[in-house]
Amino acid sequence: MKKALITGITGQDGSYLAELLLSKGYEVHGIIRRSSSFNTNRIDHLYQDPHEKPPLKLHYGDLSDGNSLTWLLADIQPDEVYHLGAQSHVRVSFDKPVYTVDIDAVGTLRLLEAIRRINPRVKFYQASSSEMFGSAPPPQSETTRFQPRSPYACAKVYSYHQVINYREAYDMFAVNGILFNHESPRRGETFVTRKVTRAATRIKLGLQQKLFLGNLDAKRDWGYAGDYVEAMWRMLQQDKPEDFVIATGAAYSVREFVEKAFGLLDLDWHDHVEIDPRYFRPTEVDHLLGDASKAKKVLEWQARVSFEELAKMMVEHDMELAEDEKAVAASRNHRSGQ
Repeated sequence: MKKALITGITGQDGSYLAELLLSKGYEVHGIIRRSSSFNTNRIDHLYQDPHEKPPLKLHYGDLSDGNSLTWLLADIQPDEVYHLGAQSHVRVSFDKPVYTVDIDAVGTLRLLEAIRRINPRVKFYQASSSEMFGSAPPPQSETTRFQPRSPYACAKVYSYHQVINYREAYDMFAVNGILFNHESPRRGETFVTRKVTRAATRIKLGLQQKLFLGNLDAKRDWGYAGDYVEAMWRMLQQDKPEDFVIATGAAYSVREFVEKAFGLLDLDWHDHVEIDPRYFRPTEVDHLLGDASKAKKVLEWQARVSFEELAKMMVEHDMELAEDEKAVAASRNHRSGQ
């Protein structure tokens, strides 16, 4: 039985990747941070009968603590490490640049160094980002020059090059997956696609009136996170380590996503969406469009879920949440005699 260690296992990608690896017979270990509350809702369904040996095990650790990473690697002895943990919100990185760089850049270095010390034969996947391309003209591929436009993107560029450095200096199997935007019903509600589908369904049921957004003209190559984690796994099954762009090859504006989500609910988005300057970035990234032809050829991977299917999937999921929310509110009002 192969062992995999996932940082960021409680996030969107971590939960889908854990599902995939468990389905392939892996023993999966995940790193979570200590906090006063649990944040495992995305992976709670993966636990088996408590009387059986669970295939999913969680460990406390932190990307800011290199010693904890070293101890975990020595204890778990994984065959593969998927490094998905990060402060992943681009807008937040402008507000918390030092923290973002410590976790997203130096955190990667701490993990690579821990692997080098404990077992340099471990296969390592780094979650790189299309944000690294920044203002580079589309389409963007593995040979496109990086032009980062945020503290988050700069930190990811640093990690990207450290992965290559460790690969070449220590003959480690370390790869970068340069993933373009990938969404799902498990996407955090502060990210724009989920913010849109959550608000649209709540507006449909009268739970809120307005949605405030920033730059509607930004174009992104949006795929489904469930498709993209398979590409991560395939990268680590290759005979030699290489870096890959993972994308759909089609880009849509935020405005088009808004129109699609509201349209699925027979709503005119113009009646409900307002622009709020607070949501504009100090430096904008206008157009990200990935060329994943290398991944299609070498990994035999391509995106399966379309833009339309993705929007429909997210709207349907969030409509269920909105309906539950409305039912709870109605029950509360009934008990209070309103």
